[in-house]
Amino acid sequence: MIEISNASMIFENDRAVRFGKKDTEGYEHRDKALDDVSLTIPDGCIYGFLGSNGAGKSTLMRMICGVYKTDMGSIKIDGQEVYDNPEAKKNIFFVNDETIEYTSYTLSALKNYYSNYYDTFDSDTYNRLLGVLKLPETSPLSTFSKGMKRQAVAMIGLACHTKYLMLDEAFDGLDPAMRAVIKDMILEETRSRSATLIISSHNIREIGELCDRAMLIHSGKLVFADEITNIKSRFRKLQLASLSHTMTSEEITAADIDIMQYKAEGRVVQVIVRDSEGLDEKVSKLGAELYEQIPLTLEEIFIYEMNLKGYGQ
Repeated sequence: MIEISNASMIFENDRAVRFGKKDTEGYEHRDKALDDVSLTIPDGCIYGFLGSNGAGKSTLMRMICGVYKTDMGSIKIDGQEVYDNPEAKKNIFFVNDETIEYTSYTLSALKNYYSNYYDTFDSDTYNRLLGVLKLPETSPLSTFSKGMKRQAVAMIGLACHTKYLMLDEAFDGLDPAMRAVIKDMILEETRSRSATLIISSHNIREIGELCDRAMLIHSGKLVFADEITNIKSRFRKLQLASLSHTMTSEEITAADIDIMQYKAEGRVVQVIVRDSEGLDEKVSKLGAELYEQIPLTLEEIFIYEMNLKGYGQ
């Protein structure tokens, strides 16, 4: 289990520090890459990390695998602090969103490197996956396409047989056919060992299909973290219509319904709302002749939450 407790990481604002600017309490201005994030990643789950560009997903992943140190709070893997702890780090393999550090290696050299570090490295898994992907073993990764590099590093990560596998933008650069192959390969390998898989992706539909849990982070702050079924149950898309008039957002809000988005087309009104106790009863008091609930996708929830945060405005 991975336990993240009140984790924060501060990036100093170079301009503020250079010119000695102080805040109202006399401290130099600092920007938080992560701000008091707490969540638990249970064993054996597939966890999706969602967020806008620069939200803190990659930073959090690097903190989980011990590349970055928390300025406040703690990150523990199976009860051990991960930073500066080689034994804890042996339980996790991280495929970051860039593969530039591997470009001078051949695939064969990567195998030798990681098999020396990870006692759990399995040559049979490596050979089997190599047979599927048919990547050249003796060519430098610098000669590989972006998609081939992602395949190579993901293959090495799977062969390491770690308890935790983290993939930052795992399927970036892959064509649709290879995306499906790599996705199935990763799921089969991790599920067969009950490993924990953590994935970040800008393809939210993919996260919704692959993962059983997800979190959303924005500007370094955690927005939500839960099982995907629970996340979806907190929101409703309602379609309402009255024969006498077009219901206004003020009218619906007055019925104690928390609106995230309102849209009217003629007499038909569509609203995205947060679920609340007695929602059906509240809607019935509006006197709508038409009332329909429509399920929301994870992608829609992401968009509505980001709109509320003012993203892109």
